[in-house]
Amino acid sequence: MDTQQSLFIDSLRQTETKEVAFKKLVKEYKERLYWHIRKLVLDHDDANDVVQNTFVKVHLNINKFKGNSTLYTWMYRIATNEALNFINSKASKMGLQNQEWIESKANVLTSDPYFDGDKASLLLQKSVARLPEKQRIVFNMKYFDNMKYEAISEILETSVGALKASYHHAVKKIKTQLNE
Repeated sequence: MDTQQSLFIDSLRQTETKEVAFKKLVKEYKERLYWHIRKLVLDHDDANDVVQNTFVKVHLNINKFKGNSTLYTWMYRIATNEALNFINSKASKMGLQNQEWIESKANVLTSDPYFDGDKASLLLQKSVARLPEKQRIVFNMKYFDNMKYEAISEILETSVGALKASYHHAVKKIKTQLNE
């Protein structure tokens, strides 16, 4: 961890500087986390709820941050887990599997006033929604967020080899679906 990040984390932990530092943190990372979460939960309002939950968790747990990864990677992991918990909760309340819930959200994307994609991006989103959860997450991080496998490995706590395989399978499935 570099000195600048270390000082920033200290300011997040100290009572007298926490509020200002946290506002800076939110301003810096809110949009990136929003788009990551949005690709997982698909809905604008749901994504905003999960972003809020993510920042609450970060605020409450900043003292538990060990510095083994970057602050962003740590927050990305929290955001991913919050999104998956959100999906699990919503699906469970509706008596659905997570996959069924995601696909149902993808099928109504055009009714979301915040979805501004064209027909091609809608088809891609529907194809991505049909992927198994791990492949969907890896595909989103690699394809849309252009993340390196090493960073994804830290976030998802899995090997680079497994991630490469997941991404490869995801791309194959998406190509097959788009060609149908």
